[in-house]
Amino acid sequence: MKTLVPNLLATSPIDPARYGRVALILGGTSDERPISLKSGAAVLAALQRLGVDVTPVDPADTLGSAFFQVVNPKRFDRAFLILHGRGGEDGQIQGALETLGLPYTGSGVLGSAIGMDKYRTKQIWSGIGLPTAEFALILDEADLEQASELGFPLMIKPAHEGSSLGMARANNRAELITAWRAAAELDAVVLAERWLTGAEYTCAILGEQALPLIRLETPNLFYDFEAKYQANSTAYLCPCGLPEPLEAEYQALCLAAFRAVGGHGWGRVDFMLDDADSPRLLEVNTIPGMTDHSLVPMAAQAAGIDFDHLCACILETSMEESASHD
Repeated sequence: MKTLVPNLLATSPIDPARYGRVALILGGTSDERPISLKSGAAVLAALQRLGVDVTPVDPADTLGSAFFQVVNPKRFDRAFLILHGRGGEDGQIQGALETLGLPYTGSGVLGSAIGMDKYRTKQIWSGIGLPTAEFALILDEADLEQASELGFPLMIKPAHEGSSLGMARANNRAELITAWRAAAELDAVVLAERWLTGAEYTCAILGEQALPLIRLETPNLFYDFEAKYQANSTAYLCPCGLPEPLEAEYQALCLAAFRAVGGHGWGRVDFMLDDADSPRLLEVNTIPGMTDHSLVPMAAQAAGIDFDHLCACILETSMEESASHD
């Protein structure tokens, strides 16, 4: 398997003809469609500045068999995936492209499906000894007791949603019931997680490299949708303020966590510190946001990779053998 070296690519001339005809797949039908459209617009502009022959394709406009008529190897040489949420990050679009034989960016079917499932991601991490906050699965009201046994407060979240959709803090059983019911409107599978009180960090991954950590600070109760995409009060600290040896340790942990779920090419791993200042892994993002509020571009900039070259680095992951995805 070829290894992408982001910093080398970032300082080397880019040959846009190398990529051929690129389908930029954006939008989709998930609840994260608005963010995907914003990410896609930014990536489209970057690829156009680089001279790449790129065409935006929205699966919402080409549902069913029409998608296969629009996106196929007769029209395109590869696909840049910037879909967020279900249908885009969960292996569905990856499976369709595998069937078509069209190379694409990022993680494959398996890595995407696992990474989108917060519960199974945490099961894998726990199974191999990687640290994550204690958690419980809530499928119905009978599971609320097991969740309560974790101790309040709790973080409640849908297992298959991104962008902090449906997340809420529960301070007692009554709030747990309310939060579970709200999350269950988005996803039948809901996760309860022990509330963490320490600092929150994110680690962007590009190729085989962990980029500089970003520390997230928000006056909100937690890093929710508003803090991610709308607020001007969220602080992004990069350098993150950790001693270099400790930052390197956490970067290695995030790389291991990404690989454990089958992540490939690029992505992001989020973690927090507990009350003993020990890291606790939260989740994986296999197609993170690329908006003006997004974290991967910030981390790349700190590593000396501007946005256009970051998009080229991501597109480069589609050049690897399809067998390397999973």
